[in-house]
Amino acid sequence: MKKAVLGNGLTVLYYPKKVNSVVVEVMINVGSCHEKSDERGISHFLEHILFEGTKKRPTNKEISNEIERIGGDFNAYTSTGKTCFYAKVLKKHFTIAVDVLADILQNPLLREEDIKKEKNVVLKEIAMIYDEPRFHQWILLQQNLFEKHPCKYPTYGDVKVIKTLNRIKVEAFFRRYYVPNNMVVSIVGDVPNWRKEIEKNFVFKRNKIVRTEFSEEPALRKNKKVWLKKKIFNTHLVLGFKTVSRAHADSYVLDVINGILGRGQSGKMFTEIRSKRGLGYDVGTQVMSDNNFGYFAAYAIIDKKNIDLVKNLMLEEIQSLQNVTAEEVKEAQDFIEGDYLLEMEDTQKVADQMLFWEQVKSVEEMNEYLRKVKKVTINDIKRVVGKYFNHYAQVVLEGK
Repeated sequence: MKKAVLGNGLTVLYYPKKVNSVVVEVMINVGSCHEKSDERGISHFLEHILFEGTKKRPTNKEISNEIERIGGDFNAYTSTGKTCFYAKVLKKHFTIAVDVLADILQNPLLREEDIKKEKNVVLKEIAMIYDEPRFHQWILLQQNLFEKHPCKYPTYGDVKVIKTLNRIKVEAFFRRYYVPNNMVVSIVGDVPNWRKEIEKNFVFKRNKIVRTEFSEEPALRKNKKVWLKKKIFNTHLVLGFKTVSRAHADSYVLDVINGILGRGQSGKMFTEIRSKRGLGYDVGTQVMSDNNFGYFAAYAIIDKKNIDLVKNLMLEEIQSLQNVTAEEVKEAQDFIEGDYLLEMEDTQKVADQMLFWEQVKSVEEMNEYLRKVKKVTINDIKRVVGKYFNHYAQVVLEGK
């Protein structure tokens, strides 16, 4: 793995891999957590609008066809802390991938008519999230689990803000954050000329980086309950606990806890709630260790008459970790190792992980992940359960 910082401040990460494809992914260090109250949703909106036209490629079709006509994959996403654009192509088309990504990130037209049209698209996307309880439950959890941290605001933003966006506002946000010294490029594949191509295409100039200070999130002192009735058949139950960001050593312990409780069909939650009792269909746990916040959650799709029963079973399984065995810890660590290494056979996943760890601290931390997971002990698990799992936010989307 190699790392270079170009003259304009752009960081480039290269992971040589002998495969037919190459992935080029660009991360901009801005997401929904960096937005002011009158900007909520603008990071996600920019992710959309940058595909709508450049000076060189004036239409969305011309941009997307550059990658799709050669059989490539071309997409983007926005999270709380970053916005990423990537292209995956055959390695012989590496220069095309770099050219297209550099073009949309440096020369967007940001036309008023495109902004007006894309507002409707984004509003439809937001409506789709509310239509789908599997998505909506996580929005509700973060809104109610966190009090001060901006991760409580959905990445898609505020509908009222989206409706008032115009070219002046969108361009101002773009100029503020889309600067080379606020970006990182990751490349995975077999392309010896990686640095030369990036330097040739990403020619924009560095600018002052806007730093965001995040409010200190208070501990949860009592349990919270959010209850929402929806016109759906199943009831969705989530219990969420505030934890820590990825930079914290306890995040690795939480990964092992997730491996014990929530892995596939052999996790303790699934076994107790679905396999033994048949109380739910989709049952599991989720651990979120982002670069500046974290939570742990247990979830299940159930009948509404079983809400209290399933909630108590979830809490019992979490507290049972005070009696965790060495065998359970080892199985969870082996699960994490296999799951992680198999996922890393996907070059796009590798590119994404490189950017994640670089944002957390350094790309080198990616190579330390499994070692730190394997260092987790029984005492670590007992300590973390006692520290973070005392109070929870309960989210219920009640069905018929």
